[in-house]
Amino acid sequence: MNFTSLILILIIIVGTIIMVYATVYNNLVIYKLKIEKAEGNIDEALRNKYDCIVRLNNLIKKVVTKKDYLKEFIELKDKRITNYDMDRKLTEAVNIIIDVKNDYSKLDTKEFNKELKTINKINEELTSSKNYYNKNTSELNELIRKFPTNIVAKIHHYTIKPFFDGKNMQDAVLDDFKL
Repeated sequence: MNFTSLILILIIIVGTIIMVYATVYNNLVIYKLKIEKAEGNIDEALRNKYDCIVRLNNLIKKVVTKKDYLKEFIELKDKRITNYDMDRKLTEAVNIIIDVKNDYSKLDTKEFNKELKTINKINEELTSSKNYYNKNTSELNELIRKFPTNIVAKIHHYTIKPFFDGKNMQDAVLDDFKL
């Protein structure tokens, strides 16, 4: 085997390694971008849901002047909590709104019902975005664990990402799904 053949084989091997590396890295980046897109959609949906709850709270205050049912939920925007916790709190607020509506027939107005329909639409978007987020998180985590992707992931400091609910499926906690 002559020197030219050896150089050519070396170039082919290095070129193949570079192509595999680039492909693996691009796959990691694609999943990271998909997850970030889902996070953005979730953020926007939660903000819209919060705004609807504020509008509904204002409508409730016009009818029910004795008690502020949603005070702690309106103050949520000033607190630093995760999207998951915000989602749970806003769902709790919607349940309170529905209970209040059932108790006060004066709240059964076109405007009030329109806001509730908007919340239902936002909930559908949230469910879709959370599923998209979790699906892509699962696929990214799977890639991070597989060879040779795990090597590229370590080089670029990719780590296992938690699902939307913040649960770490890799830890020893067995009661992750308690409500």
